[in-house]
Amino acid sequence: MVDSAAGPVDLVILGGGSGGYAAALRAAELGQEVVLIEKDKLGGTCLHRGCIPTKALLHSAEIADNIRESENYGIRSTFDGIDIAKVNAYKDSVVSKLYRGLTGLVKGRGIEIVEGHGRLVSPTAVAVGDRVISGRHVVLATGSRSKSLPGLEIDHRQVITSDDALALDRVPASAVVLGAGAIGCEFASVWRSFGADVSIVEALPHLVPLEEESSSKLLERALRRRGVKQHLSARFAGVKSTDAGVTVSLEDGTTIEAEVLLVAVGRGPVSEGLGYDEVGIAMDRGFVLVDHQLRTNVPTVSAIGDLRPGLQLAHVGFAEGIFLAESLAGLSPAHVDYDNVPRVTYSSPEVASVGLTSARAAELYGEIVTHTYDLAGNGKAQILQTAGAVTLVALPDGPVVGIHMVGDRVGELIAEAQLITNWEATATDVAQLIHPHPTLSEAIGEAHLALAGKPLHSHN
Repeated sequence: MVDSAAGPVDLVILGGGSGGYAAALRAAELGQEVVLIEKDKLGGTCLHRGCIPTKALLHSAEIADNIRESENYGIRSTFDGIDIAKVNAYKDSVVSKLYRGLTGLVKGRGIEIVEGHGRLVSPTAVAVGDRVISGRHVVLATGSRSKSLPGLEIDHRQVITSDDALALDRVPASAVVLGAGAIGCEFASVWRSFGADVSIVEALPHLVPLEEESSSKLLERALRRRGVKQHLSARFAGVKSTDAGVTVSLEDGTTIEAEVLLVAVGRGPVSEGLGYDEVGIAMDRGFVLVDHQLRTNVPTVSAIGDLRPGLQLAHVGFAEGIFLAESLAGLSPAHVDYDNVPRVTYSSPEVASVGLTSARAAELYGEIVTHTYDLAGNGKAQILQTAGAVTLVALPDGPVVGIHMVGDRVGELIAEAQLITNWEATATDVAQLIHPHPTLSEAIGEAHLALAGKPLHSHN
């Protein structure tokens, strides 16, 4: 079946993950005729194998920790263990409810959903089986997949990816996590809360190495207190299967025995075998290259989300999908400001940040000022018994260009932090705002009060 005889639609979108469905929804709102092609399920990695299911596991882990620590709050309770089947049922129910809602939303906007493996066959057409769907513009949004290291084979039993970890029907007695980015630290946190013996291996000097160094150090300290072993500046050498699981070898001669090895060394683009090369799309190491308008070198083809180089975050995909749909509809939307995208690692404690690290700010601007407010001075943090800090990075007598936070629930504070950095507010601008007491949000206010030279619940 060939659709071209009926004339092209406005937009053909290959991939129904965060970026793809966001573009479809916004384009439909703007009166565009849209066909959305997805080989698996709408929602992509984020909904089914990433953001949502992992955060459900982290919530179960938080409850387990709360029960263990309930005596500290005057509550007598007994922790009897983890029923992983029920944990997974809870996780799956969250995903299922959101999936049903998303499917209904997309269909309700009049968007045609085509299920199947799509392949780009021309600058204006995608083939799905024997059907060719033509569009005035094609959006590539095929996302990413877990990657490995050269020579490290994933067997999906003892050497696993995050996808495999989400599907486990047991809590491993012990685990080595290779890679200390957001994915690695989140699974290390979950498994430790569930009772596993966990070791993290990271080639760089710190956990969450892209974050402010002080934030990394606070997370390292917190996870050590929780019993998570850390091998930093340690390079992976190899892994061997054993009767009990795996033996992981590091280049310094260290060996670690565990039931499983989770490979969490990042994600690579899904682009191979999809026709991109044949149509002449410019690529680099599998990533599709785009300009500031998210256009490829082929004028009728754009790419969004994890498929293009840069931040691999669902909310970046949402923003890019909306931007692209509006741009293609003739509007003039603001470009995505990648320097001011909020980032959260949902471990216990959480790490949240937006804007520039102090090192990056110094590279760009030379002289900078910083201030760190310790959560020990925050009433709600003491109620929650969480440690951490808020660190500000600013220009002298100028705007705040980075906000970095560590502590339980600080991910919920990042929206205000994003407004501060995106609107180029100064410490004085923020210091005059009133934050409700007692809340964690006061920590942002207190940090800015101190940076403005009038600290309240702060010693410096």
